[in-house]
Amino acid sequence: MKSNIALLLACSAAFLAQAGISSYLPAVPAIAQALAVEKHVALALAVYLVGMALPMLLWGSLAERLGRKPVLLAALAVYALASATIPSAFNVESFLALRLLQGLGAGGMSVMARVLVRDNFSGAQLAKGLSWLGMTFMVALGIGQFVGSLLQMAFGWKAIFYTLAIGAVALIGVLQRVVFATQAKAGSPVRAWRVYNAIARHPPFLHAALAGGLGYGVIIAFNTCAPLIFQGGFQWSAMEYGWLGWPISGAYLAGALMVNRFVARTGRLRMMRAGVALVLLGTATMLLGSVLASGLAVLLWLPYCVAVLGQSISYPISLSLANDEAPISGPYAMALGGFVHQLMAAMIGGAASLLVSQQAWPLAVLCVALAGGTCVCLARCSSDQNALRKISSI
Repeated sequence: MKSNIALLLACSAAFLAQAGISSYLPAVPAIAQALAVEKHVALALAVYLVGMALPMLLWGSLAERLGRKPVLLAALAVYALASATIPSAFNVESFLALRLLQGLGAGGMSVMARVLVRDNFSGAQLAKGLSWLGMTFMVALGIGQFVGSLLQMAFGWKAIFYTLAIGAVALIGVLQRVVFATQAKAGSPVRAWRVYNAIARHPPFLHAALAGGLGYGVIIAFNTCAPLIFQGGFQWSAMEYGWLGWPISGAYLAGALMVNRFVARTGRLRMMRAGVALVLLGTATMLLGSVLASGLAVLLWLPYCVAVLGQSISYPISLSLANDEAPISGPYAMALGGFVHQLMAAMIGGAASLLVSQQAWPLAVLCVALAGGTCVCLARCSSDQNALRKISSI
């Protein structure tokens, strides 16, 4: 399979997985009304992220033992089934259970997207490939949010999940015609867990993975709290909230294009420092705006776009650093990195759901704390790279 086809398939799978995060957000008030519950519907994002995180290590080991194609097909089938069934949920418990199942499939799709990129790229080219995944990620978060608002306004919230199911079935049909170059390898589950343990205990991998996960948490926290803040506190309509996806997607696209253009020439750590600085600047401005001028929505979403720009620069670089510094190659490092990120996202999303209100400052405080943690991890990444250079020069 050619690298450009692999990248296209990876981006398609990643788009569907991330669309499960964003496309339903404009319909959160409508879903809450339909299920006669408000607060617990905010848990739908955290539950989805838990579902994504739980089986990621298993998806990675299965990809090595069974091959990439059958694992990706299985993940898509689970995702399609759950998406098609969610509209039949009759209470909040069944809705959340089906969201968990949808997340299980999305986790496999996310892992396989990264594995396909890892199979076809390395080094700075890997960072570029992952930046394309990053573009897909934010297009799904931003444009998916906009499309979700259109579907909700025209056909109701159930149409959003039917559309996701149709997309997954369509991708399954495409995959049936594609021959994957990477074949299955023999291996035992015990060995796979030992491999994951060895990678997790390697500081250069762990620090880079944590840096990416904390920055990702800023996006998850915003998506958890923003629907009620904008549609409640600022009295935006579902369509107005959907339009917000465009500047968010534009910010992420700009950062991903910068990585594609400059990372090989500038260096990964230098670009990552610039990205993390933008995340810190954006979240700090969000906090100041929410405290000093809480009635201005622009002082919340515009600084968030700055933070998104920074995250779009730092995230693919952190993934490529974590993968390159892993002591064992193959899909394991990508799967473990995805597991770390989704587990962190689930925890952050759960914490953010406890902060859900029409006030913006609790969200801003959480985002600043996450940005500060990213700075700490970046400092550790820099020291890891210096130590590795000293060792290689001996």
